[in-house]
Amino acid sequence: MSTSDRLRTITSHVTEGSPAAWFSAEPCAVPVKDADKLAKEQPRAFPTHRQDTLRWNGWGYKDSGFELNDKGVVWLTGTRYSLSGQEMPGLRQWMEDKCGVNMNDQSPSQAAMKDIPKPILNDRFVAAVEPRVKLLSTDDNDRIAHAHGHTCHEIMALRHGKFARIPDAVVWPASNEQVEAIVRAANDFDVCIIPFGGGTSVSHALLCPEDEMRMIVSLDMTEMDRILWIDRESMTARIEAGIIGQDLERRLAVEGLCTGHEPDSMEFSSLGGWVATRASGMKKNIYGNIEDIIVHMRVVTPTGTLEKSCQVPRISAGPDVHQFVLGSEGTLGVITEVTLRLRPLPECKLFGSLVFPSFEMGVACMREVALQRCAPASIRCIDNDQFQFSQALKPHAASAFQAFIDKAKKFYVTTLKGFQVDKMVAATLLFEGTKAEVEEQSRRIYAIAARFGGIAGGEENGLRGYFLTFVIAYLRDIGFNYYFIAESFETSVPWRNVLPLCRNVKDRIRRSCASRGVKAPFVSCRVTQTYDSGVCVYFYFGFCYKGLPDPVHTYHEIEVEAREEVLANGGSISHHHGIGKLRKHWLPETVSETGMEMLRAVKSQIDPKNIFGSKNLY
Repeated sequence: MSTSDRLRTITSHVTEGSPAAWFSAEPCAVPVKDADKLAKEQPRAFPTHRQDTLRWNGWGYKDSGFELNDKGVVWLTGTRYSLSGQEMPGLRQWMEDKCGVNMNDQSPSQAAMKDIPKPILNDRFVAAVEPRVKLLSTDDNDRIAHAHGHTCHEIMALRHGKFARIPDAVVWPASNEQVEAIVRAANDFDVCIIPFGGGTSVSHALLCPEDEMRMIVSLDMTEMDRILWIDRESMTARIEAGIIGQDLERRLAVEGLCTGHEPDSMEFSSLGGWVATRASGMKKNIYGNIEDIIVHMRVVTPTGTLEKSCQVPRISAGPDVHQFVLGSEGTLGVITEVTLRLRPLPECKLFGSLVFPSFEMGVACMREVALQRCAPASIRCIDNDQFQFSQALKPHAASAFQAFIDKAKKFYVTTLKGFQVDKMVAATLLFEGTKAEVEEQSRRIYAIAARFGGIAGGEENGLRGYFLTFVIAYLRDIGFNYYFIAESFETSVPWRNVLPLCRNVKDRIRRSCASRGVKAPFVSCRVTQTYDSGVCVYFYFGFCYKGLPDPVHTYHEIEVEAREEVLANGGSISHHHGIGKLRKHWLPETVSETGMEMLRAVKSQIDPKNIFGSKNLY
């Protein structure tokens, strides 16, 4: 049997119910008994019926969230995160002072979604598919859980409104062959399919078109979460596209490997979703964006299955068909399997932080780091508003001695170094590699930072700042509980435009709010991923909506004006969130009308019946 034949038959060694298998070119590199043990020790991120574990009307896990305790202090519930169980005594005051929130005035969510539309069922499709898949559900809870992503519009609809259209059924395939059968039946019986991974979209990509009269099926890929094989010699792995990011990295780590792809949403987002949206991760400086680590993919379309004949590092064979799929957002087919490049787990990991006297100096330092091509795995600079926000998130000092140390550090920075509290900013750092590489990286970064007035802020602050990324979405939910609506949006921008864009977009948002009677908006930004020619910039924007007749519409209007300002200042329509239905208005301007014709031509040829009818992009 050839190596390729062995790789194709490896899946027969997977134990039923095991979350994954770990293989080299030879079958069963990990004995089945060890895989069974590992499956028990490392459960999946969430079960099939995600609403059993995940919050139905907000972000993340049910057992985790920022709440007021019986002392009136904000704390993080649960046990999943480093901040879990800790009080943040400064957060309530910050929310009241900076965001205009009255935390004695609650805006409770409805207990359950009301007026759920009855499902439209295509009996021929159901009869063809139901015997061949792991599960098909028309349960209202499953349908609602698959009806939305995580924009403020969608969460507000869950909390206080309803959806005009939701999926009529949810199907969980367990193999590429089952996906092919589902798509074939949908094509035969004219059923609309919307692929679903982790459900973390922030572009309205998962919203059902309200005018779709056909049966809509949410194709949940998360049962397809196996690692089919690992080729250690080539350092690649074939992985089913439904695997959730944290599960993927945890399982690879057992073998001493990683992909290094860590988007902010990696706890809940899926590999297929990363491909479909052209995702980026916090550690892209070393590991690359998703397009940089893909070797091969398998995509089921209405006219056949797309895949290359070989799995090689590069090929010159005309335009790259992978590029049609990257960023296609579920409009052409279903991504079922992906071969990724792997890296050994880093020998050494070191967190760090820097404090700069101003945002301008922080950005200048990042530019120099990019110019010298010595960026660590992650370097991110937050503006002063986010810096003050991060201070409000600090938990109680663990001891009187720690409180003394914190005061001493503040005295050093503000008094001895002369940094102004209302101007200083911070950058978080993550170094990965061998011990020697990390030592050299950190030496160079701190030396560069010193040239721009930066001083070391300590490993603990770097660690806190990095992992706050994973809980920041929970903060939006506590805002919703007190009439505060908020969202983030991102862009990429050339270096020369970074400072003007950040300044002008903030000013535009404030002017837009003032013209609509919105008081005291919170507007901040951070510079994240760096490139030779520019950066990714994240904006965070929110306001107290008590008394506004239609806060979601108001928010949308302001965000549209902010996006126009981004484009006017040389920014992109998106860096990694994608287009969906939320931003497709600007796509022709971005890629040209000729570019749109190319996209439409591929769509019409591959999916002439519009089976993948989410109406994203076009």
